[in-house]
Amino acid sequence: MKGGQRIDSRQALKRGQETQIPLTTEVTSILRVIIMKLIRWIFSSLRAKLLTMFVILTSIPLIAVGLVSYQKSFDTVSEHNKAATMLVVDQLARDIDILFQDTGRLLELENNPQALHYLFSQSETYDDAKEILKTFKLYRETYKYDNVLNITMVNLYGRGISERRGVFLLDKNPLRNPHFTYLLSHPESILNIPPSDSSPLDRLDGFQYPNQNVISIMATVKQRITHEVIGFIVIDLEDAVVEQFFDSFSIGQTGFFYILDDAGNPIFSPTDKKKSIQSLQATKLTHLLNNQHDSFVDNSVGKPKFIVFSTSTATGWKIIGQVPLQEIVEDANEIRQLIIISVALSILFTITLYFFITTRLTRPVQLLKNKMRQAASGYLEAKVKPTGQDEIADLGNSFNIMLDQIKMLLDQSISEQEQIQKAELRTLQAQINPHFLYNTLDSIVWMAEAGKDEQVIQLVQALSRFFRISLNKGRDWIALSEEIEHVRNYLVIQQMRYRDILDYEIMIDPELYELPILKMTLQPIVENALYHGLKNKRTKGLIRILGRSKNKHNMELIIEDNGIGMNPEKLEQLRDQLNKQRMPEETGGEISGGFGLHNVHERLRLYYGNSYGVKIDSTDQEGTQVTLQIPIKRG
Repeated sequence: MKGGQRIDSRQALKRGQETQIPLTTEVTSILRVIIMKLIRWIFSSLRAKLLTMFVILTSIPLIAVGLVSYQKSFDTVSEHNKAATMLVVDQLARDIDILFQDTGRLLELENNPQALHYLFSQSETYDDAKEILKTFKLYRETYKYDNVLNITMVNLYGRGISERRGVFLLDKNPLRNPHFTYLLSHPESILNIPPSDSSPLDRLDGFQYPNQNVISIMATVKQRITHEVIGFIVIDLEDAVVEQFFDSFSIGQTGFFYILDDAGNPIFSPTDKKKSIQSLQATKLTHLLNNQHDSFVDNSVGKPKFIVFSTSTATGWKIIGQVPLQEIVEDANEIRQLIIISVALSILFTITLYFFITTRLTRPVQLLKNKMRQAASGYLEAKVKPTGQDEIADLGNSFNIMLDQIKMLLDQSISEQEQIQKAELRTLQAQINPHFLYNTLDSIVWMAEAGKDEQVIQLVQALSRFFRISLNKGRDWIALSEEIEHVRNYLVIQQMRYRDILDYEIMIDPELYELPILKMTLQPIVENALYHGLKNKRTKGLIRILGRSKNKHNMELIIEDNGIGMNPEKLEQLRDQLNKQRMPEETGGEISGGFGLHNVHERLRLYYGNSYGVKIDSTDQEGTQVTLQIPIKRG
């Protein structure tokens, strides 16, 4: 039976091969015919030739630009994400350093006179022990050491005192402990012992911390005069105080942080991620142990992983961040898909546009082009005689109307130039600083993550009112009360961002609130006061906005700040700049903040006349005062 089955299988395979050969030949023949017809169609039609060339010449640059854009964006996004991850791991290392530095204050207990007397004396000193325990309690109440489990001091003979055990005597010689032996040889050192089932002193004495792992900080206690080592101080710290940092930081979607000691052994890691920690290659581990901080890609096991590390200067431990490389470059891959879709749509649009142009525009556009050349040479009577009712005919009629309009516009050039200038100023008026919007949204995200719901609501409401008044349905004129509300919303937003440096006061005569004023007159001045007056001031600053009637025909709006001010030379340059016709960015922008002042000054002069505008006074290191002279126009 087996032999028969083998023969049947060979026969079936032979029949399949005989069937596949004619099928492959048939498909090849069909493809050859299709290709020949396509080539014949291309070479037999001028339109097909143009289409082929058009697609090729368009596709190649688009594809090249797409590839370059993808590579550039990939590199940029990847480097940005890697740099952001490096900042996170450096921050984690700094937090751990701060933790050990703060806890290390307890080592000051080695200078306590009662502690020195207790360790040095061979007799029982109950009063010293009592005072030492009081000192331990005082340090706890002063520095709020909630995560310190125990403070212990022991002399070279095993007699000691601790919070948990009081006065005690070790059963074993403390110098049998390798950590104490090391400290005896290196009395100026401070040891940070990684977590274990108990502290080094407890392991020596046979006492264990139940269900707890501890970090021990150890140092010597020396005589004040001879500096001879007379004992040791041991601070036991609950390891959860370090583990809580892992919950405060994240890396990607599935990435995590863990800690290695100075020998490369894991000592801290998230409980659910211990199986994911893989041994690094020897060269990678050596690089990690010999450098303070760096990043690299690990391809040793499984999918590539992005590894970033930093070193705790207080402990020498390595803080490691591990995340799949795919998560780091995820944004770049999305950009690649977007570029591919954009290139494909551009090619499709190009082909469609070509067909439209060749079928409907070629001949009528040629005639229109000739007439346009005549008009461009100065002959404005070169009108088109359109035929038909299609879009080209409508374009011809529009061309004829355009020639008539050009004649009329030549007579209105002076008026038109003034309108263009006003339009440019309105555009400047409507500008919204993208950095201000980005920073405000970033503050909202930060507050939301921090759970500051009331501040988030207040900030969003202020931002909403700020943009509502900024847009204001395109109107140039608003009531002074609305302009003040606009500035107040701006200051509320900035005060929440710069709470440590900004206070403000607004004092406006109530009778001025309903008077009309140009929109966006005060906000640029207030922004200058903040960024160029208060932001560089080391202490808290104040912005004051005053409004009063100067006489029956004019009012004054004053913006004062107690910032860094300007020296006389800089003030004189800024005054000269306000009187120039060109904007500061066109003249080099030597003076910080000149653009906003120049914009407001020019708008006031354009709408009210040359006798109005901005006046600026400043005293170096005392502050700046900007005064706006505005006529009173009652609606």
